[in-house]
Amino acid sequence: MKKLNPFHLAIPVSNLEACRTFYRETLEFSEGRSSELWVDFDCFGHQLVLHYKEGVSEEVILNPVDGKDVPVPHFGVVLDMDTFVRFSEMLKEKKVTFIIEPYIRFKGQPGEQATMFFKDPSGNALEFKAFKDVEQLFAK
Repeated sequence: MKKLNPFHLAIPVSNLEACRTFYRETLEFSEGRSSELWVDFDCFGHQLVLHYKEGVSEEVILNPVDGKDVPVPHFGVVLDMDTFVRFSEMLKEKKVTFIIEPYIRFKGQPGEQATMFFKDPSGNALEFKAFKDVEQLFAK
């Protein structure tokens, strides 16, 4: 697998302070630069920017996958399995409400992966996942 470069993702939030607290204290992402209208976070080595936008819609489309309702759109990061386990346990300890609790998909099949979904205070859906073998990221 080739070396990956960090991504940059900017998302709208309706309450910058509530989201800032969530990403910094609940998810434990390090805060970077900021202004009164935006704030940068280190999201597992990637640059996530929260931008204040009044009246952000919390409407989410649900797509059935494996008998679960997957929110669309969503974003997140593919982690290594040890980091996923530690991160999911930390979120459980902090009583994060999951849309989809951490579980294993495609068990024993190509692309076996752990995944979990939850929302930030502005309703942005997040998915974090980890593959048993990251070389199977795009396995069919």
